Amino acid sequence: MNQKKNGNALALLPIGVFLVIFIGAGVLSRDFYTMPAIVGFLIALMVAFMQNRRVRFADKMTIISKGIGEENIVTMCLIFLAAGAFSGTIKAAGGVESTVNLGLSIMPASIAVMGLFIIGCFISISMGTSVGTITAMAPIGVGIAEKTGISLPVCMGAIVCGAMFGDNLSMISDTTIAAVRTQGCEMKDKFKENFLIVLPAAVITAVIFFFLAGGNAGNMDKDLEYQFIKVVPYLVVLIGALIGINVFVVLIVGTVLAAIVGVGTGAFALGEMFQKMGEGVTSMYDITVISIIVAAIVALVKEYGGIEFILNLIKKNIKGARGGEFGISLLVFLVDCCTANNTVAIVMAGPIAKEISEEFDVSPRRSASLLDIFASVGQGMIPYGAQLLTAASLAGLSPVQIMPYLFYPILMGISAVLFILFRRR
Repeated sequence: MNQKKNGNALALLPIGVFLVIFIGAGVLSRDFYTMPAIVGFLIALMVAFMQNRRVRFADKMTIISKGIGEENIVTMCLIFLAAGAFSGTIKAAGGVESTVNLGLSIMPASIAVMGLFIIGCFISISMGTSVGTITAMAPIGVGIAEKTGISLPVCMGAIVCGAMFGDNLSMISDTTIAAVRTQGCEMKDKFKENFLIVLPAAVITAVIFFFLAGGNAGNMDKDLEYQFIKVVPYLVVLIGALIGINVFVVLIVGTVLAAIVGVGTGAFALGEMFQKMGEGVTSMYDITVISIIVAAIVALVKEYGGIEFILNLIKKNIKGARGGEFGISLLVFLVDCCTANNTVAIVMAGPIAKEISEEFDVSPRRSASLLDIFASVGQGMIPYGAQLLTAASLAGLSPVQIMPYLFYPILMGISAVLFILFRRR
């Protein structure tokens, strides 16, 4: 128990092993498909099981079972499956192609990727979930890449960036709620503080995508035929997200509408309807299993004292108000990199951040903003987080291929650092 209280750096070994194997294999072979993510995570889980022999195997199974059964993990897995059902059905009904063609008939290819980013911002801030935003928009991003000749990783990068904007700011986001509750401030105060910090990052990101994609757009396919009825399920999902309807309700309604449209337009027969839904659900099995394995690894890392080690290390090296703000930021960033879940990272780092803010005179709204921002910075960049894994899975890419285009999380972090350094106190 004492080791867990003081923290244990070796407990972080499974995460280090995964990063070395997954990224190292890709760099050495110049092919990031060499090491499937699930294999890397299973090896990391094996390493975690081999650690700390003082804990019996049966007890380790109990620990990971509780970690896998945690509410955020179960909810996330169910969102994956619901999103898969919608994605498979709407794709079979021809909704993806019609939606892409409608969009490209309205806007030129030069702003298509910037449009993906901006739409992603609006959807995520309304829906409150980055994973839900990515699952809804990924097929559209794939279609735009095919139609315009713009790089698919660029399109998916724009969607992930937009998703992280709302994940960090939305009033109904788990991260916002966790940050506000742990720091004891008003939601509106945290939003105002947070928005001023991230707005410059969002504007610069939109400009970057405009110039990056505009110059690389190839000759767009002129055959942009579409049936508006096939776009309706997507519009229902997007509008439902914008007005804040629960993500499960939105995806289920969208799936039902897509099935009706598919059968009504003759895209597939009534008897094939459930088959198309099933194919979509099956396509999400990999990401669902990966999420379960990651939850198991994190549960053992936490039990062995890995998270506590980071918490104590940060807290011992803080001096002054500015140092307190940097400490809160680094604390939640590192915890997120270890847990691969920004909500969990905020919940775990929140009480320590509250102590730091009180001791070094950091306002609650500022500490809440920094918690949410730097948890999102980490979550939006790590190749083993649900956001990148989801985007990569739906687009048939490796997470590492998308990483060079994650401008928003990087710029959000830079903006927050400048805010800490130069804001008057």
